Amino acid sequence: MIYGTGTDMIEVARVARQVEKENGFKERIYSALEIEYCESMHHSSQHYAARFAAKEAYFKALGTGWRNGMGFAEVEVTNDELGNPHLVLHGKAREVAEERKIKKLHVSLTHLKDYANAIVILEK
Repeated sequence: MIYGTGTDMIEVARVARQVEKENGFKERIYSALEIEYCESMHHSSQHYAARFAAKEAYFKALGTGWRNGMGFAEVEVTNDELGNPHLVLHGKAREVAEERKIKKLHVSLTHLKDYANAIVILEK
């Protein structure tokens, strides 16, 4: 049964400006694994933006928005051996999902030069 759906679209340049600043944005928003992945890609800003959109879409699908002590870095986007994206939850984000009996997380990412988009579906 579908618990919730969420989508988010963001301008790549907006995320790129934040990532390039030395204000700790990357470390607050992304896991070490996500940073390593994005930095290894040719157009890293597009990958950062797509992951940011996935995190926003996750909180929308959960129906809470970004609150209840959950952090953006607790929602991690990983890739399998074929490159397919997956969401991995940590900390408070994982606790909240378990409390709500979320069993499956689906995520789809897409990005172009200027925009990135993500869709998340949560199943009970």
